[in-house]
Amino acid sequence: MFFSFLQVYHEFLKPEKIGYLVGKIKFMQYRAAIHFIVMLAVFPFLSLAGNKEISLEDIWKNGKFSAKTVSGWNPMADGKHYTILQFSGEDAFILKYEYKTGKLVDTLVSSPKLKSAMESFDLESYAFSADEKQLLISGNAEPIYRHSSKSDYFVYRLSDRSLKMLSKGNKLMLAEFSPSGNQVAYIRDNNLFYKDLSSDKEYQITRDGLRNRVINGACDWVYEEEFGFNKAWHWSPDGKFIAYYRFDESEVKEFEMATYGTLYPGKSVFKYPKAGEKNSVVNLLVYELLNNRNVLIDSGKEPDQYLPRMKWASAGQLAFMRMNRLQNKLELFSADPLTGVVKLLMAESDEAYIDVTDDWHFFKDGKTFLWSSEKNGFRHLYLHDISTGKQLSALTSGNWEVLDVLGVDELRGRVIITSNESEPVGKSVWSVELKGGRRSRISPEKGVSSVKSDPGFNWFVLYHSEANRPSRVSLLTADGKELRELEGNKALFSTMEEYALTKKEFMTIKTAEGIELNAWMMKPVNFDASKKYPLVFAIYGGPGHNTVVNQFDGKDYFWHQMLCQKGYIVVSVDNRGTGMRGAAFRKSTYRQLGKFETIDQIAAARYFGSLSYIDAQRIGIQGWSFGGYLS
Repeated sequence: MFFSFLQVYHEFLKPEKIGYLVGKIKFMQYRAAIHFIVMLAVFPFLSLAGNKEISLEDIWKNGKFSAKTVSGWNPMADGKHYTILQFSGEDAFILKYEYKTGKLVDTLVSSPKLKSAMESFDLESYAFSADEKQLLISGNAEPIYRHSSKSDYFVYRLSDRSLKMLSKGNKLMLAEFSPSGNQVAYIRDNNLFYKDLSSDKEYQITRDGLRNRVINGACDWVYEEEFGFNKAWHWSPDGKFIAYYRFDESEVKEFEMATYGTLYPGKSVFKYPKAGEKNSVVNLLVYELLNNRNVLIDSGKEPDQYLPRMKWASAGQLAFMRMNRLQNKLELFSADPLTGVVKLLMAESDEAYIDVTDDWHFFKDGKTFLWSSEKNGFRHLYLHDISTGKQLSALTSGNWEVLDVLGVDELRGRVIITSNESEPVGKSVWSVELKGGRRSRISPEKGVSSVKSDPGFNWFVLYHSEANRPSRVSLLTADGKELRELEGNKALFSTMEEYALTKKEFMTIKTAEGIELNAWMMKPVNFDASKKYPLVFAIYGGPGHNTVVNQFDGKDYFWHQMLCQKGYIVVSVDNRGTGMRGAAFRKSTYRQLGKFETIDQIAAARYFGSLSYIDAQRIGIQGWSFGGYLS
């Protein structure tokens, strides 16, 4: 029996509603995700005497199991201090700390003070100017698509604690200080502007921006959703140029979507190209501030292509990627910002498709660049000659994946990466030497880790969690030694001890075809192998996305714990098409999306159904987005 829900019905899991299992909805602005649950039978509730039981209200409404983190970490130029954005109720504070002692040095900004200067302002993010005498503060964000939003921006001068709105009129997007800190560039109403802060004069770079027709400096829906970014402009390192994309979406067909949240629903009409339909025509341009002119970069005559990435290789050289519509050929170019003339640096092709990443870096010597590729079956890092494009060396190799490049420490001759070398379902942080590729691990061996570093790579903030342990944030020195804990989530650990919680256990299963699949299982605390339990599959299964990861799942973790308390076993399986297993495993679903994913989930259900303690007649499945499709 299928149930489809558009809101969370908390009462369905109260004792008087015995026999029902329902899905929860995660509301996402402009992307509501409908959960599906297939239930083939019912199961009576089990009581865990002496232990607290989890309720939906605790998980989704009251925030009882919410984990804390360290937000808005920002290293300061003196190498001795850092700032963080800390929230307390509805208020926010930008706090300055000392690395060595952990001492709170100053409160730079407080939202109560901001609100006293304005009727309403919710501080959400901030950035320093290069000299750290000013802050660019944003808030009151209005979402557009998945990543994009428009906000109110203010310049906050630290010397006298004065606050000034960056630009009056409609809300702005993607504002950023110039490298010198004397200007701020931003987008308003699909056009690109910059303001000279000393004269308070605003300059308009583009004039043809119009909703559902032309976008300058921000992305259309396709680039934001499929290529994973929304900021489509960048200052040059010397602040003399601004490179930006121009999206002409006038020929893209419109899509109409109902919007909810008020008494009467509204509607949103936006450009949305379906498969095979016309995409935006995208051009890459460079604006020269001194001469007030725009230069068109020669990205080719084919309009039906993609320019999925661009960055400044140096002050006088712009680099960009170009892909064909099939996304199986990727070219890397360098461009002269004064003339628009380009040079091909290298090209790569694939029988299926090429995943675009941000794992590329141009070294200050102007001779080499770092590149990531799956050409040998797993994503690894390579050094290339910038003049010929020729590969110089392979920094990493093996049957494991480089998952992210977190930074390039040129002074110490190393690259900071995450990989699953230590654990197939984990993500650990490593330092890789540029000469020889010798690796040393910075983070714990197990679990999922990531780091943020200061520009000099003297300090790391390590974010780490494991499947059954909430995240922990700590401060590390340059060699990876821990200096102190910044956030340990001790309150959440204490809360968890009050409840009857089970453990998430990892395993591999083999299908009848001989395919090995990673999986996890959660059993009731009072599990009895002589009994039979109904089974719930929690799945996603989409391309490159894994649910079987040794990482704390936040509120989903407690949702699954609650199901276990009610007498269900919960499992999740990463089918073919998911990531962290190499290119062949992920790209096996190419041009037949949904086929092998479904086959693998059915095979997994048959495997679990064959176990003596699983009731094969009572197996349910739940997922959202691609997981909803598989459900």
